[in-house]
Amino acid sequence: MTGQALAVQQTPEPDVLYQDLRNYLKSYLKPIDLEMIDGAYACALDAHSEQTRISGEPYICHPVAVAKILAEMEMDKDTIAAALLHDVVEDTHVSRKQLVSQFGVSVADLVDGVTKLDGLPNYSKAETQAENVRKMVLAMSKDLRIIVLKLADRCHNMRTLSCLPLEKRRRIARETLEIYAPIAHRLSMNKIRHELENIGFQTLYPMRYRILKEAAQKAHGSHQEVLIALIQCIEQRLSANGLNCNVVGREKIPHSIYQKMRKGHIPFSEVFDVLGIRIVTDTVDECYRALGLVHGLYQPLPGYFKDYIALPKKNGYQSLHTIVLAGEYECRVEVQIRTRSMHRLAESGIAAHWNYKSEADSSRHSKTRANEWLQNILEIQKSAADSLEFLEHLKVDLFPDETYVFTPQGEIIKLPRGSTVIDFAYAVHTDIGNTCLSARIDKRLVPLQTVLYTGQTVEIITSSEACPVPPWLNYVVTARARAAIRAYLRDQKQDDAIQFGRRLLERELQKFGMKLDQINESTITTFLESMKYETLNDYLAAIGLGDRSAFIAANWLCQSDGEGMKLNVDEHSPSTVVIKGTEGMIVNLAKCCHPIPGDHIIGLFHRNKGIVVHLSNCKNALEARSHRAGWIDVEWDSLKEDDKEFPVELILSVRNRKGTLSQISTIISRLGCNIEHVNVETQDLELSRNTFIVTVKDRQHLAQLIRKLYRLQSVVKIRRRVG
Repeated sequence: MTGQALAVQQTPEPDVLYQDLRNYLKSYLKPIDLEMIDGAYACALDAHSEQTRISGEPYICHPVAVAKILAEMEMDKDTIAAALLHDVVEDTHVSRKQLVSQFGVSVADLVDGVTKLDGLPNYSKAETQAENVRKMVLAMSKDLRIIVLKLADRCHNMRTLSCLPLEKRRRIARETLEIYAPIAHRLSMNKIRHELENIGFQTLYPMRYRILKEAAQKAHGSHQEVLIALIQCIEQRLSANGLNCNVVGREKIPHSIYQKMRKGHIPFSEVFDVLGIRIVTDTVDECYRALGLVHGLYQPLPGYFKDYIALPKKNGYQSLHTIVLAGEYECRVEVQIRTRSMHRLAESGIAAHWNYKSEADSSRHSKTRANEWLQNILEIQKSAADSLEFLEHLKVDLFPDETYVFTPQGEIIKLPRGSTVIDFAYAVHTDIGNTCLSARIDKRLVPLQTVLYTGQTVEIITSSEACPVPPWLNYVVTARARAAIRAYLRDQKQDDAIQFGRRLLERELQKFGMKLDQINESTITTFLESMKYETLNDYLAAIGLGDRSAFIAANWLCQSDGEGMKLNVDEHSPSTVVIKGTEGMIVNLAKCCHPIPGDHIIGLFHRNKGIVVHLSNCKNALEARSHRAGWIDVEWDSLKEDDKEFPVELILSVRNRKGTLSQISTIISRLGCNIEHVNVETQDLELSRNTFIVTVKDRQHLAQLIRKLYRLQSVVKIRRRVG
């Protein structure tokens, strides 16, 4: 049920809440608009009259609160009315036909766009969620106000989340961080985005949130005097040069701090080594003049200047970013410079299209960007096999770091960081992607899997005989390219898939000096039985469609004994159930790096050992990856048995105190871990180096063990050996 979250504070009476909303609306809506909104409130109040939220407050409080959030963005009358009515079709007797009759088609369409699909037959919770997101995105393509309304609805639900059962709170918070906050970011609605991220982060990681918030408040207090002095100094320099700008300090929020620490692998102290200041001007010309004055006042740090005014972000965000060194205060200062319209656009995003009519250029720019993104998403959903695949592609698309490259004609193509030539080809056009053969980067011939970097000019070479192949899926980054490749492979006719799969298998067999018709029939039969395929053509079709690996099949069929590779059937071996992508071959976990479930892994093929699974950052794995020979992508099977355990090597630096080894052994035992090997080396009179090989279930179990060990006063440092 939409808006079923709980209120955490005593809420005023509905009429008092609505009067507060109405007073706010008077500031920018006409009296005739208020009459329609009064009617919408009366209709919603009557429809929800018998309903209460789980907290006991009248249900109507939720739609009024959602309408207030939209009013603060100065949305139009239809959106405000739809906010008051957004749950009546889903949760009451009111029909869409009644809404059309009373309030018009526009309001009814907005309500319909945020109404969830319930009672889907034979659908899991994940599929139902995916279908609802898909429905919302399709509705967004017709009217962008739908997503503004949905984000306001989600924002109030997050504000009133705390009294729900723990699992439901965590599920809603995770969904918000994975889908709705990124959508708000993608549409440049940063005010709502930051609130969604912070509440979601607080719900999923309450301890981390509390620690970071307390540390941030302490750091802000210690930096307050410096920040005030910096602002005054910058204001004086700008004013002396005839610029009337608004200069304010920027406060970092816990979720933003957490993301910077994770992405940069840096401690909290380094995040707060940078103070934040924002300068808001009247014109674009003043932005660049202010930038010059700031750089004249303080030394800019090389490599940290970004011009998002000349090259806006995908979501339409525009601003100048720079980091300068304030030597007299021994600190770095991050400065953002933007116009007032750019600032409003950064806060409200596409919502700015429905207000500030005098600044239509910037709001139209944001709406155009949003529509371009939505068209891209619509292409992806057409290619997706089902709603779950579409949701997967949508999540990939929502987390891009951008790379700017050029077509030969000088057109700028924006791609996520790490994108390859194939991603570029599909970004230009699906037909270009489906027929790309190779490419030239800055007039130099390169393979399709080449990673692109900002500033390069890319020319795609196509051929009518070229077509997507399964290995491309290993190289692409963008959801659009991945969806198009999968759609092409999926739509291939069975005969084409068989022929293509046969060519791929023959190519791998040639490396062993073999051909498919030279393989013993009994070996093929044994192989097909182990793979659970009835005929060879079925398996060849699976290779052609990218579902099976020609590399593994060739290695299996070409074993020197002529009887095929023996399968690993030892029931006590963890490798029989935990590794996907190995298709029944012998699987061993590498002893050099001891991978455990949850680690990023890679499979290396050995003729006598089968597939040996390494950590992806293991030295042996990195050497194999450098020439892309003999390795395959593998992953842990999520259906692993709970009682399986895996060895991992820990190196502990401990103080030489009596009973330390006993304390460590006790903790390891209490957590259900088994000690397989111990080696103690005395480094000096104070410290010793203890090497333990212990068994754990997965990375989470290992992290729990390490946290417990760190609580011992005698433990100085813990390191996991990874090769």
